[in-house]
Amino acid sequence: MTDKAAWLPEITREDLSRRRFLKWSAITGGTAAVAGAGWKLGLVPIGNEDPAQASDLVNSATGAKTVWSSCNVNCGSRCPLRLRVVDGQIVRVDPDNTGTNEIGSQQIRACLRGRSIRKRIYSPERLKYPMKRVGERGSGEFTRISWDEAFDAVASSLKKTIAKYGNEAVFINYGTGTIGGTVTSSWPPGGSLVARLMNCCGGFLDEYGDYSAAQIEAVVGYYYGTWVGSNSFDDVVNSKLVVLWGNNPQETRMSGGGETFVLEQAHKISGAKVIIVDPRYSDSAVTLCDEWVPLRPGTDPALVAGMAYVMITENLHDQAFLDKYCIGFDEEHMPAGVPANSSYKSYVMGLGPDKTKKTPEWAESITGLPAQRIVELAREIAQTKPCSITQGWGPQRTFNGDATARAPMLLATMTGNVGIPGGGTGARESDYGLATAVMPVGDNPVKAVISFFTWTEAIERGPEMTALADGVQGVDKLNAPIKFIWQYAGNALINQHGDTNRTDKILRDTSKCEMIVVIDNQMTPSARYADIILPDVSNAEQADLIQQGAAGPLGYAILASKAIEPLFESKTIYDICTGIAKRMGVEEKFTEGRTQEQWLRWLVAQSQAAVPGMPGFDELAAMGIWRQPNAPDHTQVPLESFRQDPKKNPLSSPSGKIEIFSKALWDLNRTWILPKGEQISALPAWYDYPEAVTDPLARKYPLQCIGHHYKGRTHSTYGNVAWLKEAAPQVVWINPADAAARGIANDDTVYVFNGRGRIKITARVTPRIAPGVISVPEGAWYAPGTSGVDTGGCVNTLTSQHPTPLAKGNGQHTILAQVEMA
Repeated sequence: MTDKAAWLPEITREDLSRRRFLKWSAITGGTAAVAGAGWKLGLVPIGNEDPAQASDLVNSATGAKTVWSSCNVNCGSRCPLRLRVVDGQIVRVDPDNTGTNEIGSQQIRACLRGRSIRKRIYSPERLKYPMKRVGERGSGEFTRISWDEAFDAVASSLKKTIAKYGNEAVFINYGTGTIGGTVTSSWPPGGSLVARLMNCCGGFLDEYGDYSAAQIEAVVGYYYGTWVGSNSFDDVVNSKLVVLWGNNPQETRMSGGGETFVLEQAHKISGAKVIIVDPRYSDSAVTLCDEWVPLRPGTDPALVAGMAYVMITENLHDQAFLDKYCIGFDEEHMPAGVPANSSYKSYVMGLGPDKTKKTPEWAESITGLPAQRIVELAREIAQTKPCSITQGWGPQRTFNGDATARAPMLLATMTGNVGIPGGGTGARESDYGLATAVMPVGDNPVKAVISFFTWTEAIERGPEMTALADGVQGVDKLNAPIKFIWQYAGNALINQHGDTNRTDKILRDTSKCEMIVVIDNQMTPSARYADIILPDVSNAEQADLIQQGAAGPLGYAILASKAIEPLFESKTIYDICTGIAKRMGVEEKFTEGRTQEQWLRWLVAQSQAAVPGMPGFDELAAMGIWRQPNAPDHTQVPLESFRQDPKKNPLSSPSGKIEIFSKALWDLNRTWILPKGEQISALPAWYDYPEAVTDPLARKYPLQCIGHHYKGRTHSTYGNVAWLKEAAPQVVWINPADAAARGIANDDTVYVFNGRGRIKITARVTPRIAPGVISVPEGAWYAPGTSGVDTGGCVNTLTSQHPTPLAKGNGQHTILAQVEMA
């Protein structure tokens, strides 16, 4: 080991953040006792950049051990971590060291986020003890209380709410902060321990849909009959051309053993050309693509229509496939009871109601792509088979997301690439997974269900919300507004929801929602709006069975063990819910007489019954991670049996076929109560909508704003880690032409604003964003100052709460904005 006298004196508190092999341990209230060193400075090694020093220290220390844990966040991956612990403190984070470098048995290597998990566990924002609000809601003013006081306050408020308004007034808000756990899972809210507690107490107002994929989830069943993925990324070995449509796995699936790894390896084998359609030249484009197609956000249906015009007029489309497997493409294959010239072909050829041919020139005026490029793209995709067309979930987070989501599906259908190796359905990639058990939560007696995105409306006007106007499910209308909110392991209360300034006003009014309980381990922006804060432990402070993430053909299970004792006065979610259940008179019903470990052992046993060969609890805990690959050489090819014999294997759609024209959506458009100018399109067609590029509002706010997923965070998780902020600073991407027109240079401080709010942020002037488009990475923590300007760079300061017509979801990539020098 390096002589400490040679390097220790030069360390100062200011540069510790850059000297990654040291850390002040003041957060634990003591010193790091390292055997033989005699140090009393409170410093402990991190070691990620200097493993030799860290290993020496750990090996020479008393009480040193390595514990299997995991990173349980909503990135699509679930990565095992090996935590190096010395005298009860985590001093180093190592990745998976098992497995191979081959698809199907690969190591699941954590990315920079998981490797920095110590900075979350020992964060300055760590919640230490129960607290109650003493200032105005949202002010962040709290006082410390005991757990008994906290449990009593929550139970008392819950009883009063149920007695006065009924269980429908209790809502569990969206949260994905512990999405990887089984006992600890926070998503879906209706599958969490909080839901189990509420179901023991008479139920709660549940939600459907999610911020990730609400529009595609709502519409894919109308196209394919049920939820369908595209071919798995390991199937790219069979492809001649790969089209990633708004799909950015290299940033959104960053695990070195997940889809990032699988796609890269499969691409190396196939050598296929990769085309990426995205307003932004993403990291996936940097590392994978041969051609970038920078269209304007939300104009995907117009681009596909322009390409379809070329295919139809040049006879490049697969008419035989369309005739055999589809309805709605042409007038000869339409459902009964709809007007003439309602088919997709009629729409493209100008025979539909708008009487406009969808030529490449027409598409150019909407998408911003040159007509000749649209022609070339159409010819290449139509004539190269098999072609893998796989969309991400960013494009469908627009106001016309139901049509946008169907556009790549239509392209896959028109080219006959559905249900074959090397092809794809145009949906999101599939992957293999193990059928491990989930925590039972019981039945919810409350039948009303609302869209995840309309909870602020349910606070404001709950009893006015109906099935036909607001998408309420299970009942014709709501009977009560939301009066009590649980927010467990989530930041959607303010940070991840649309229009933060409007949400702030709604939440501050305590006469509307009367109680907000936040269960978390960080003082997030959402936690600042709590009436009662209950400090949760981190995943390193408890054991859990971890549900795997996406990893191509590899199935795996992780048993994350308890690495350290709970810090400060934090408790597990199981103990928190048990404490409240006791005061609600349902403790025995909630626990069934089991401890958290006993539930884990039961869950592992249940998983063993469903997954042959899976080890038992103790063996799995010793292994950390257990792998079970899919059958050799078997990739995921959805609708393969349908392709082989559509009569024996019909889809679950009304026609049993792929429905390019959906009669069910056509009926909904006529029966639902929609605001003026809005529609539910029976076709994956382009139409004008609020804040589209064609909206007259663009004269005032001429830039389209999107919010891309960012490598420095998983949504807002890890958003307070200084290391990651340094590695991936929060900046707004702006094209050089747009920057020059506004006198903006790289690294200038600018305002991004519209009628809903204003953020102060650094400009990143780059040709990696399409002209007329800006991108503010999503997930940055909302930090409004006294002037109302958000200095945290939260893109939802700019987004809308207006729900999409079909899914009643989040069109949060439909934003018009302006940029100016600050």
